[in-house]
Amino acid sequence: MTANLFDILARSITDAGATAIETLAGEQISYGDLVARTGRMANALVALGVSPGDRVAVQVEKSVEAIILYLATARAGAVFLPLNTGYTAAEIAYFIGDAEPALFVCDPARVADLAQAAEQAGARMATLDASGLGSLTDAAEAAAEDFATVPRAADDLAALLYTSGTTGRSKGAMLTHGNLVSNALSLRTAWSYTARDVLIHALPIFHTHGLFVATNVTLFSGASMIFLPKFDIDRIFELMSRATVLMGVPTFYVRLLEDDMLNVETTAQMRLFVSGSAPLLAETHREWRARTGHAILERYGMTETNMNTSNPYDGARVAGTVGLPLPGTEVIVTDPETGVELPQGEIGMIEVRGANVFKGYWRMPEKTAAELRANGFFITGDLGRIDDKGYVHIVGRGKDLIITGGYNVYPKEIEAEIDEIPGVLESAVIGIPHKDFGEAVTAVVVPTGSPTLTEAAIVAALEGRLARFKQPKRVVFVPELPRNTMGKVQKNLLRDHHAGLYQA
Repeated sequence: MTANLFDILARSITDAGATAIETLAGEQISYGDLVARTGRMANALVALGVSPGDRVAVQVEKSVEAIILYLATARAGAVFLPLNTGYTAAEIAYFIGDAEPALFVCDPARVADLAQAAEQAGARMATLDASGLGSLTDAAEAAAEDFATVPRAADDLAALLYTSGTTGRSKGAMLTHGNLVSNALSLRTAWSYTARDVLIHALPIFHTHGLFVATNVTLFSGASMIFLPKFDIDRIFELMSRATVLMGVPTFYVRLLEDDMLNVETTAQMRLFVSGSAPLLAETHREWRARTGHAILERYGMTETNMNTSNPYDGARVAGTVGLPLPGTEVIVTDPETGVELPQGEIGMIEVRGANVFKGYWRMPEKTAAELRANGFFITGDLGRIDDKGYVHIVGRGKDLIITGGYNVYPKEIEAEIDEIPGVLESAVIGIPHKDFGEAVTAVVVPTGSPTLTEAAIVAALEGRLARFKQPKRVVFVPELPRNTMGKVQKNLLRDHHAGLYQA
């Protein structure tokens, strides 16, 4: 029996007429439709030269067709590589140059900007716009719907997602069919997900949360999702009257709390609010419960592992914690220097092991060996502790990674760009607590004095060179950066000194 995630999904369908995806335009795609359309798309991919094991890189706006492309890629035995729609041409060139996809799918409006990168990577190009139209869907509509799903083993790659690394260059996390299926089934059980559920899907789908958590859990449950192109407060309030689940980043909940419409009555139909991708403030958790009667369920995951822990569906959802290890996932805390497991309650490095943990980093065996132990435990880079009830508390990160609005940002990449600006002597990029974004990317700059620099000038110089979510929200000028006796910049002191920068 094949372990291809699409095959497992198809075999789990009990009602082909049930709605899988509903659009704001009122289109309803049944599970039967979904299978047929992925068959056509898979045939189109094969006709474009995609073979089992090939990468299919995708930088497109959110659409039903993009979900069909993801499923069809798995069905064809290829490897899905979603890319943030905010990435610039230079950033895309790195990703597809590293992954060497057989096919690169982008928005028709970006073909001119990205054609050279695709050509250099040896990738064919196809197009797909926000409405789901383009050369790829044209090819799919002309193709047959019958397609023999390519057999895959649980250990075969299903997806390649790039994440930040200690070198400042993104690393490709290799996720298998077994990783994705096991996590979807684990979350389905943990969150009591059933075919009766209706998800308000307002997350992007180039990210683990929106693609592998929200989409996979819903489809593997036989449930339905209402597809929003983006987070829209008015639409969400409108849909809460007939939906049951909302998954979001902390920013979603902060902004909903700012609206007077949020109360017990408007959320009465809902059974579950899930938060992840960035830390949820305990204050937000408490205020949400007071206003709605619902306790937000916070969970903890990352690109390399999918989801690791979750506050319980039935049981205490403790503000400020990320809950208990999911079934089949082991979580331990170790000494960062020795790797020896620490006693319960002590703070150290969080490590995880289970069927959810990735296969390693794409073409980076040394980095894989450094972070994925021979015993199967992955060193997350997050510092935390496990309390006497088994709840995991994240207290910080061993790396300088910034999580802003659910996106990972590595400071070195931004620092390299800032240091190239005339008038900059050196810079340090840090994450500062922010009500909406969790952390805000903040640049601390030491100027040379000539030419004279302003905050606006720094921000303007970075436009077009970095994705918008990587660009600093603020730029602070200082005469020098604090250093220890070894000459290393003490970013902890910078974070402490500027901690109140975004407070109202």
